[in-house]
This record gives sequence, structure tokens and C-alpha cells, in this order.
Amino acid sequence: QVQLVESGGGLVQAGGSLRVSCAASGRSFSTFPMGWFRQAPGKEREFVAGINWSGTTTRYADSVKGRFTISRDKAKSTAYLQMNSLKPEDTAMYYCAAQATHFAEVVDTPNNYDYWGQGTQVTVSS
Repeated sequence: QVQLVESGGGLVQAGGSLRVSCAASGRSFSTFPMGWFRQAPGKEREFVAGINWSGTTTRYADSVKGRFTISRDKAKSTAYLQMNSLKPEDTAMYYCAAQATHFAEVVDTPNNYDYWGQGTQVTVSS
């Protein structure tokens, strides 16, 4: 079983930066692809970024390309999302997720992810 706990959300001004973290427990974390999703009030959950098990492949939503960076630290069983040049439209609850398929490719559909954290709120003021 994999458990995911996000942290690092908060309030930041437009143009600022924030890094959210996802701490995983469970012995299989190192071979699972990881993803970050977000959901704003009244909107569907959307893919933000994903990273494969080795950290060599990443994918990003067009809306965050060039501003956000996903990474993972296997030694710490933690995944990160560095968010720069934040915009008010980035305001949402951010969720960490993991696919339960070893060595799988990164995908952007929520239904392919088996484990989810509780979320951390990111609010960007204008």
C-alpha cells in the first residue's frame, strides 16, 4: 500500500514561487510513476505534471510548461512540484498521485492513478 501526503501549499502573490512536496510511504514507491493534478472550485481535476519511475521522463500540461518543474527524490521517497511565475489561474487544490503499475509510462488521465494524497491548497493573489 502506498500513502501520499502533500505539503507546502499556501498563499503567494502573482509572479511568485512555491514548492509543494509529496511524501510517500510504501515500499513500491520507487517504481511507480507520479503525477500532480489540480482542481479549482467548480472545475474538473486536471493534469499538471508527471514523472516516470526513474525521473528521466516528465510531462507537463501546456498551461504550466516553462513555469513548473516536477522532480522526485527516491532516497527521501518524495516528489516535488516547483512552481514559478505563478498566476491567479493557478489557484487550486493540488493533489499528488501515483500509478500502481511498476515502470509504467507517465499518463495524464486521473483514472490511471491509483493512489492519491489529501491535497494542498495553493492560492495566487493578483
